[in-house]
Amino acid sequence: MKVSILQFPGTNCEYDTQYAFEKLGAQTEIVWHKSESIPADTDLLVVAGGFSYGDYLRSGAIAKFSPVMQAVKEYASKGGKVLGICNGFQVLTESRLLPGALKRNENLHFISKHHHLKVENNDNTFLKKLDNGDVVNIPIAHHDGNYYINEDGLKELEANGQILLRYTDAEGNIQNPNGSVASIAGVCNKEKNVFGLMPHPERAMEAVLGSDDGVKMLEGFLES
Repeated sequence: MKVSILQFPGTNCEYDTQYAFEKLGAQTEIVWHKSESIPADTDLLVVAGGFSYGDYLRSGAIAKFSPVMQAVKEYASKGGKVLGICNGFQVLTESRLLPGALKRNENLHFISKHHHLKVENNDNTFLKKLDNGDVVNIPIAHHDGNYYINEDGLKELEANGQILLRYTDAEGNIQNPNGSVASIAGVCNKEKNVFGLMPHPERAMEAVLGSDDGVKMLEGFLES
C-alpha cells in the first residue's frame, strides 16, 4: 500500500504520520504543497497535522489555495481515499471536502493531552477494524478544534452515518474538551472516502508512550 502525505509550510506531523504508516507496513511519500499532482500509485492521501501557514487568518484557510489542493479535490472526486488529521481536518473543511468548520476552542486555550473517543460509525474504511461503541484513547493537540455545523447539517450527518467519533470519558460518556457540536471529534463525507478528525492516531502507535489505540484506527486503510 502507498500512502502519500501532504506537507505545507508549518506542517509538523508529517514524519509522525510517515512513521505510523511505515510501522504498519505501508510505503510512504511526502508531497510538497507546490506539487500539482498526487503520485499515481497513491492508495491513501493524508493531510497531516501542524500549523499550515502559521494558522494565519484561520487554520487551513491559506493552505486550501496551495497548488496541490486542486489535485487533492480531483483525487477525492474519483473515489480516492483522503484522511485529514488535526490541521489536515481543518484544511479539508476549509476546502469544502468535508462539511462543517473548526473554530477556536470554547475555553480559548490550546489543549494537549490524551482524550477518549467513542466510535460512532465503523461502516467505513477508516474505522472498520473497530466496533461501534468502542472507546479509544488518542492524543489531542489543538487550539481550533471546536467543530461547528448548523442544526440542519448535524441532522444530515446523523442520517448519513457521517459522524465517526465523539469525545467521551473512558466509559463512553460524553466529555467534551473543546465545545464541539454534539461532541464530534471526526466526520466523513457522504461518499465515505474523505475522513477528518482532530485527534492524532499517528501519535498513538506505541503503548509505552501512552496508547497504541491508533494502530487499529489506521490499519483499516491497509485492508481496503
